[in-house]
Amino acid sequence: MSGTPTRHPARTRVLGCLLLTLSAACTGSGADGPSPTAGTQAPGPIIVASGLDVTGSGGVRQQLIAEWNRQHKNDPDLRAQIVELPGGADQQRSQLLGALQSGSAAYDIVNLDVTWIPEFAEAGLIQALPDSDTDDPDVIPEVLSTTRWKSRTYALPFNTDVGLLYYRKDLIEQSGINENRQPTGDWSWQNLYDSIATLGSGQPEGDDPEKGWTTQLAPYEGLTVNVMDAFAAADVRIASADGTYTATPDTLKDGLQEFLTHVDDNRTLLPRALTSNEDATLDDFAEGRVVYMRNWPYAFGALQSRLAPDRYAAVPLPGRSVLGGQNLAVSAASPRSAAARKLLAFLTGPRSERCLLDAGFAATRLSSYTAEKTTGAPACWEAVTEALRPGTASADPVPREGSARAPSARERSEYIGSVRRALEEAVQRPRTPYYGAFTRALQSAVYGLLTDESPDLDEAAERLHEALKEAFAGR
Repeated sequence: MSGTPTRHPARTRVLGCLLLTLSAACTGSGADGPSPTAGTQAPGPIIVASGLDVTGSGGVRQQLIAEWNRQHKNDPDLRAQIVELPGGADQQRSQLLGALQSGSAAYDIVNLDVTWIPEFAEAGLIQALPDSDTDDPDVIPEVLSTTRWKSRTYALPFNTDVGLLYYRKDLIEQSGINENRQPTGDWSWQNLYDSIATLGSGQPEGDDPEKGWTTQLAPYEGLTVNVMDAFAAADVRIASADGTYTATPDTLKDGLQEFLTHVDDNRTLLPRALTSNEDATLDDFAEGRVVYMRNWPYAFGALQSRLAPDRYAAVPLPGRSVLGGQNLAVSAASPRSAAARKLLAFLTGPRSERCLLDAGFAATRLSSYTAEKTTGAPACWEAVTEALRPGTASADPVPREGSARAPSARERSEYIGSVRRALEEAVQRPRTPYYGAFTRALQSAVYGLLTDESPDLDEAAERLHEALKEAFAGR
């Protein structure tokens, strides 16, 4: 997955002519400074193009736009509108590339996956932002770095994402594992394997889970993310910050070996993981087929309609997880870029980020993870909270519809602490304008290893090395 899970086909209000061109990115020279239109202001509305909001119909992104419009109800040139693009992440990327390459100014702001920033910046499709707009110590440093390319900042972080280890507290307790042996933020992968080995010992025969854990290994971005988690655990880097390929067959072999250890289905992994995406693993976890699951922060709220909050919890993934999420950028062709930058500041500001966290996204700001009773801690916009959950006080988390109860203050505090810690230790996927070629090459090479009973890692590493060299060279 490209940072945030793509759930179901979106209802769209598409500006027709923009979505006819689904071309791949041309290689441009990159924008060395602000666009010639950077200070202009044509009549509104400001158009924001974004993928589907996983918080649902009328979700938090739409409500933040509505709050902006309430605050600017007397200025029609500052009113904003969000356009949801259909399909999965790859289809959305193609639509945005086609629209921006056409030179149309209909999209003023684009919500980009963090891995797309180098590609769109290199092609000159988004504006470099003034330093005064981007110097913010409240933003988690590694998250902020996803907005940069070649020493320039091209976006602001909107919502971030990071892998978490979810666990079924009820199933662990049924296995006789006491509280001091349950998962913590300091767990290693070996701790996870050791815990899985003891599962089922305290349950009646036939009631134990099918396997210990599950994750997303179907051949899409979820597979890439899991491979990169394993590479991070093995301290294997594929490229430098400027997109230069740096791996060797030996380092790739180390990373592949670590990955295969994580997904040893004879010992730990639910076999169905090989065809699973985020929602499929969520189903297996909720139905008790596994005790552990690797998933994103959205799953914490999504599970509330299926499990009481005291039956599950989440800690940082063992090792280090890769970052996901989306960043907001101003189109290079926007004639409303001055107003668009104001909207960017609002959508990524402290109160809006708290709204995103309360609704189920991972926030980008350190202050969002501070308890609201703390002096100066941001609260979500009251009207946004009320729209998302009528009758809910603005200082309370937004419970999921259909849940037996919202998480307790302690449960939510522990979850928020896990998200923050995971984000502060997270790493990025490779930074390159050719990210699409990279992830396709990686998935093609790795997926075959999952079904090979006796994989030759030396040969696999050599093949992957050649494929990645080509991908990072843009060939």
